[in-house]
Amino acid sequence: MAAADEFVLAADTVVAVGRRILPKAESAEQARFCLNLLSGRRHHVYTAVVVRAPDGRIAERVNDTAVIFNRLDVSQISAYLRSGEWQGKAGGYAIQGLAAAYIRQIDGSYSGVVGLPLFETAQLLRGLGFPLP
Repeated sequence: MAAADEFVLAADTVVAVGRRILPKAESAEQARFCLNLLSGRRHHVYTAVVVRAPDGRIAERVNDTAVIFNRLDVSQISAYLRSGEWQGKAGGYAIQGLAAAYIRQIDGSYSGVVGLPLFETAQLLRGLGFPLP
């Protein structure tokens, strides 16, 4: 439990392709499903950030970043699955790891795809009076 004089920050990320929200992959089969769906396609990574100030004020923001995957062949997907990086990752991949080699284009916040949009988070914190440089 946070003390009354502390800021509290929470964030979570989801990956959406078309109308579908992809899972945080818990199995290799789920990750394979996600990667096959993302292969050669544009998708969106949404990261929501909420900050609570010590005085109870709350600020929130949702960051939307568009990501385009290169078309992946069976051997690329299999190699990525063997890496284990997909475990627990929204959409079955981690952009900050081996999957970076599969990303053709990103439009938005790289750090938002990683899981915490740093620019937006700093804005929220500053707006609530947190002393950042």
